[in-house]
Amino acid sequence: MKSLYVRLVLTFIFIVFISGSLGFLLSNWYYQQNLKSYNEQKIMRLGEEMISLYEQDPSQDLHGFLTRIANMNFQLYLVDEGGKGTLFGAPFKDHEIDPAISKRVQAGNVYRGISEEKHGLFVTGFFENTLKNSIGLPLRSNGKTYALFLRPNIEQQFGEVHILFAMLLASSFLLSIFFILILTRYLVRPIQGLTKATRKLAEGNYSIKLDISRKDEIGDLATNFMHMTNSLKQLEEMRQEFVSNVSHEIQSPLTSIQGFSQAIRTGDVTEEQKEAYLAIIEQESRRLSSLSKQLLTLASLEKETNLYEPSVYRLDEQIRHVLLMLEQQWRGKGLEIDLDLPEVVIFADQQLLSQVWINLISNSIKFTGSEGTIFISIRDEKDITVTVKDTGIGISETELQRVFDRFYKGDSSRNRSSTGTGLGLAIVKKIVQVAGGSLSIESEKGEGTSITVRLPGGSA
Repeated sequence: MKSLYVRLVLTFIFIVFISGSLGFLLSNWYYQQNLKSYNEQKIMRLGEEMISLYEQDPSQDLHGFLTRIANMNFQLYLVDEGGKGTLFGAPFKDHEIDPAISKRVQAGNVYRGISEEKHGLFVTGFFENTLKNSIGLPLRSNGKTYALFLRPNIEQQFGEVHILFAMLLASSFLLSIFFILILTRYLVRPIQGLTKATRKLAEGNYSIKLDISRKDEIGDLATNFMHMTNSLKQLEEMRQEFVSNVSHEIQSPLTSIQGFSQAIRTGDVTEEQKEAYLAIIEQESRRLSSLSKQLLTLASLEKETNLYEPSVYRLDEQIRHVLLMLEQQWRGKGLEIDLDLPEVVIFADQQLLSQVWINLISNSIKFTGSEGTIFISIRDEKDITVTVKDTGIGISETELQRVFDRFYKGDSSRNRSSTGTGLGLAIVKKIVQVAGGSLSIESEKGEGTSITVRLPGGSA
């Protein structure tokens, strides 16, 4: 299989060859359409000037006159009335010509051999050194009529130019090949770097450096590749952190269950302690069950399975129902619930959105002090907007960026006495995304938190 470098080199050489061929054909077309007749007219005028110059003094020697003209880089061929031809100047490669043509010229007609005869389709026909590729004019001298055929001695006039053009074409082609080899390697080098980088990435090595200073498509590709590498690195770090957090979340209740069950089995505890230990075992089991359900829900949402089953229902009634479910919690803390819930119909998954409101309202209850207030409102405009706002402890700016991360509990010590798993807001965010909505949060430490959920409006 040819490498990209070889393919590019061959492609560029092919382009040079095709361009040269097309340029030659275009030049030939231009010559045939324009220059050919112009050159013929120019040679004819020169011939007429020669004849006119001789006829001004017809007493001069004709052969001597034609010899002097031939010395000015012309090829001449004089045919007398008997058909005998005399050459002046450089010889023709082919000096055969139909005697009828000579008779016609002697009769006073002009022979246009450059255009009348076929000398090939290409511009190279202009350089054909034959008698047929000439102009024939009648010449009178001493009562006799001659046929004078003439053409410029192209080889004599343009011999050096031929060499110059040949060197120009050859050097241009060779230099083109040389620069193609050099510049193609320059073009391919960053792609080779990207290839090596992809191999490193496939091996799990994220320490990759690429030249992203280029201001072209390759530079854009390198920049996007670096962004992708950083994203994959973050994803891998999140995966490792996720595995670590899951292990930690599972290990903690399992250790408690194992320790207390062993204590009960040994029989070295009082009946009162036994009941307390059993209550802790039950609590930790529920915690494991809740963690398992949340992980399954999150996994199903990540895979985008058919978990989302929308239907038409009243959103305001759903939120009121959630408040009734959590009534014991918010009444136990003496919280005030301020509602602004106009009648709103939505087309969404009722069960999944119920989890969203349970998580958001539970968090507000949990982090709002006694006698605090929770505000819940719905706005049905272009989109449906649900806002849950509290007067709780708030969230610092640093923590605000991570509250939707999995297993994040908002405390550096990761206090395991908390009954939460740190998955609630991650599940909320994913459900809202699956529903085609968006989520935003505003908070200030000690001033409370406001979370706004935007969902597509209208019913089915």
